[in-house]
Amino acid sequence: MTDKNYDDWIGRTMSTEALVTAYQADALTATLDRDDPPFREGDAIPPGWHLFYMREVVKLRDTAPDGHPKRGDFLPPIDLPRRMWAGTQASYHRPIRVGEHIRQVSTIEAVTPKTGKTGQLVFLKLKHEIFGEDGLATSEIQDVVYREEAKPGAAAPEPPPAPGKAVWKRAIHPTPVLLFRYSALTMNSHRIHYDRTYATEVEKYPGLLVHGPLTFTLLMDLFRRERPATALKSFAVRAVSPLYDIHDFSVEGALNDDGVSATLWALNHQGRLAMSAEAIF
Repeated sequence: MTDKNYDDWIGRTMSTEALVTAYQADALTATLDRDDPPFREGDAIPPGWHLFYMREVVKLRDTAPDGHPKRGDFLPPIDLPRRMWAGTQASYHRPIRVGEHIRQVSTIEAVTPKTGKTGQLVFLKLKHEIFGEDGLATSEIQDVVYREEAKPGAAAPEPPPAPGKAVWKRAIHPTPVLLFRYSALTMNSHRIHYDRTYATEVEKYPGLLVHGPLTFTLLMDLFRRERPATALKSFAVRAVSPLYDIHDFSVEGALNDDGVSATLWALNHQGRLAMSAEAIF
C-alpha cells in the first residue's frame, strides 16, 4: 500500500455551488439548541456554516458500502477501509449571507502513504476555497486519514489531558438523534455515525462515532456563545481521539493572554483530550 503512487491525483479539482437559505441555517440553530431568531435574507451566517450548504451529494448507486461516495472519481482510490477526518485550518475573509450564491472549489493538495504503529495509513490533504458573490469568503485546509481495520485486542494510546484551565464549558450529550441530524444537515451518509450494527460489528467501534466536524462545530459554537460580538479571523482544529455516543463529553475553552486568540478543546468522559482548537480574532 505505501508503495502506491498517487501523483496523478495531485491538483485535481471539484466545484460545488449552492444557494444559502435561511431554512438550513435555522435547522442547524435548532440542532445546536440555540434560541436565536430565524435567519432573514441578508443575514450573515456564522463562520464555518458553509459546510451545511457545500454537501457531498452523489447518486445512491455511487455510494460505497460504508456510506461514503465511492473512491476513484474526485478522491483517489485509496483501498484502506476506515476514513477519519483529522482536522481543519480555516480562514474567514468575509461573511457569507443568506440569499447569496456560493461556490466551493476543492483541490487535492497531497496524498501521503505512511506506515504507523496501527499499520498502513494514507493522509489526504484537501484545499477548499469558498467564494461568495463578492469574492473569496473562506479558505480551508482539511486533513483526512485512511487506515486499516482495527486489530483485535489493539489498545489505543491514552489521550493527553486538557491543554489549559477552562473558563468556558458546555456539557454535550451525543444522542443518536444529534448524530443523525448532523449527518442529514451535511449529507454525510457514513454509516459509523448512525448505523450502530455497522459501526460496532464491521468497523469495530464501541458505539456510534461522533463526527469530527460536529465536535468542530460545537467548539466554534462555544466560542460564539461566549464571544457573540467577536469576528473570527481563523479557526484551526486537530482531532486527537474519538468520541462515541455511549458517553457524554464537554467542549471547553479560555481566552489567551495576548487578547486576540483563544484556545478551545473537547474532553471525553474521562477528561482526556479529544480535539484541540485555536481561534484568532
